[in-house]
Amino acid sequence: MRLRSLLFVPGDSERKFAKAQASGADALILDLEDSVAPSQKAAARAHVASLLENREPRGWSFFVRINALDTGLTLDDLAAVVKPGLDGVLVPKANGAEDITRFGHYLEAFETRAAMPVGSVRIAVVATETAKAMFALHTYAPAHPRLAALTWGGEDLAAALGATENREAGGWTFPYQVARTQCLFAAAAAEVMPIDTIHADFLDTEGLELDCRRSRRDGFLGRMAIHPDQVATINRCYSPSEAEIAHARRIVEAFAANPGAGTLGIDGKMVDIPHLKAAQKTLASI
Repeated sequence: MRLRSLLFVPGDSERKFAKAQASGADALILDLEDSVAPSQKAAARAHVASLLENREPRGWSFFVRINALDTGLTLDDLAAVVKPGLDGVLVPKANGAEDITRFGHYLEAFETRAAMPVGSVRIAVVATETAKAMFALHTYAPAHPRLAALTWGGEDLAAALGATENREAGGWTFPYQVARTQCLFAAAAAEVMPIDTIHADFLDTEGLELDCRRSRRDGFLGRMAIHPDQVATINRCYSPSEAEIAHARRIVEAFAANPGAGTLGIDGKMVDIPHLKAAQKTLASI
């Protein structure tokens, strides 16, 4: 499952869904949570369920962000959307791996009811939206079999902390830098995809590009988006360049030709086993 770009789409908007399908995003996240007013939850749930009935081939993965466990809406959401065509759920406001185990049991029951292969619906987690969650990031390793990705969010965490701001000139304030970094570490420990959070100013294309390049430099493999116009930039920034692919191939081929070597000279620089692992990851992302 390729997840460079994951575009949020309000679950109650047919117009926005139609536009999102043409965006080129690797995944669409049909949202039943924050972008849907309480009075529209049932209508959004029914709309998303109807979209899953369309069995035409698609070039993107179908995710649904369901409502958090403490809302009383979770089981209704899952009952409506766990059906053939659903690729994954995005779990908001998770407090640790215990929540994912619980979701795994729910999904197994609903998959069985829908005559789907058990385990076919993957899970991505917004892992930093509560203060409690920040002390449980280590629990995601070893990963639940369904866990595909960890991502983070600053807005709900800011509300939980009572912050007046979570950004300043140059980026996130310190508490949210910690959340971002800890999410990256947790994903690496669990050996799942680290996905960076949204860039809220969808008109700021220059800032988005800069942030994406920094993010990929640090180790994130993809990013969530809130507007179709952000997708092309995200896809480009989280895809290896031709030069990076060629360099990775040279490293992999050199070690394959010298199986007993721990260090080799390539392109005028010394490379070792960590460089080989990085090259293998680059080639795996193509």
